[in-house]
Amino acid sequence: MSVVVCADVGSTWTKAALVDVDAGVLVGSASARTTVGSDVLRGLDAAVAAAAGGRRVDGVPWYVCSSAGGGLRLAVVGYEPLVTAQAGRRVGLSAGAHVVHVAAGRLGAAELAALRAARPDVVLLVGGTDGGDADTLAHNASRLARARWRVPTVLAGNVAVRDELAGLLAGAGVPVTVAENVLPRLGVLAAASARAAIREVFLRHVIGGKRLSRGPRFGRLVRAATPDAVLTGVAVLAEAHGGDLAVVDVGGATTDVYSVLTPDERADGPAREVTGTLWRARTVEGDLGMRWSAPGVVRAAVAERLLDPVEADGLAVAARARAADPGFVPVGPLDAAVDRRLAGLAATVAVRRHARGAATGERAGRDLRDVRLLVGSGGVVRHAAPADAAAVLAAVLSDHAGGWAVPRAARPVVDSAYVLAAAGLLAAEHPAAARAVLARVAWPDGRP
Repeated sequence: MSVVVCADVGSTWTKAALVDVDAGVLVGSASARTTVGSDVLRGLDAAVAAAAGGRRVDGVPWYVCSSAGGGLRLAVVGYEPLVTAQAGRRVGLSAGAHVVHVAAGRLGAAELAALRAARPDVVLLVGGTDGGDADTLAHNASRLARARWRVPTVLAGNVAVRDELAGLLAGAGVPVTVAENVLPRLGVLAAASARAAIREVFLRHVIGGKRLSRGPRFGRLVRAATPDAVLTGVAVLAEAHGGDLAVVDVGGATTDVYSVLTPDERADGPAREVTGTLWRARTVEGDLGMRWSAPGVVRAAVAERLLDPVEADGLAVAARARAADPGFVPVGPLDAAVDRRLAGLAATVAVRRHARGAATGERAGRDLRDVRLLVGSGGVVRHAAPADAAAVLAAVLSDHAGGWAVPRAARPVVDSAYVLAAAGLLAAEHPAAARAVLARVAWPDGRP
């Protein structure tokens, strides 16, 4: 037996799993409160010990991802809003970042102030296709250099001036990492290099900068931002499943939606975007969550005409109580029913937004009609009775009034053991094990 530890250190809960990578089986899993107030290693070690169930884990490899302390906050500065800035936004989301600010055009005093106010952990500086416009990218790099900018910056713009501008930024003391252009030419979205650079900056600067742990051990353990690991796991699952799929992850502060669509004639059709297409995509809805953002769920549901005024008033009171006490645990069937209702609404609104394309910048949206597998994740569905979890996903699949095409034949399942993140962490070094542990998500009854 060759066992490894996989763990996700979230803002509220730390989830751990032991995986036998030779057999491709989950040996054990457990969770513990994330100990952000003291040292996140306390909660991490507690979760791993509980998952191990008495087994010794000394000397075994650890694969850890983290979204503790707010995760990775990314700002994008681009050439203009509908092309390079939007391309940068998509790349940032695909890298596991929470995109907190998007600026387009030349940075002035007001724009720089807004960028600072967004408090990003990383800035993605993009602009111009290769050999195209270079003036805006050069202006923005110079502006950051003169402003004594100290936030780590990934430079992923026009290759013709990239090295020159990287030298300018570095000479001014800006921590800069160079990547290939995210939009080398119109219609081509090249995410891989920038994603890798954002991941490197996250590991090198952000984890340590959040002071989540007193020593260097945590920084050495973390390999990715949690959403980056999950999106990798989703892509592996899509490959194993052999078709389009979507994942909706309802959390305490956000609801994330991931989708992987098979490239086909849609890529060359009339809806093709000049910014290109990412066939695996992620959106983050920061106003939709079960605790911190619960009031936002009610407001969004009212705006989407999913709630009548009477139900909205009662649900708003419960949502405010949950936001005031993020550690709230349902007591009794009434509390549990409210949580299920909030979860169903959060999932429905989040998938509507993802499909419409507003958050991804795709004017034609994400075509989810061919999705064959809808995976539910997040504590509210993982810990629910099967019928209650199914009801949350059914709300998404029966939503015919949202202005988007409902999947025509999707099978709903729940990532009950929370292995999407684990599979994403294992994918590079243990691809067979990653696919094997995901089989229990796609085929929980053991029949592929």
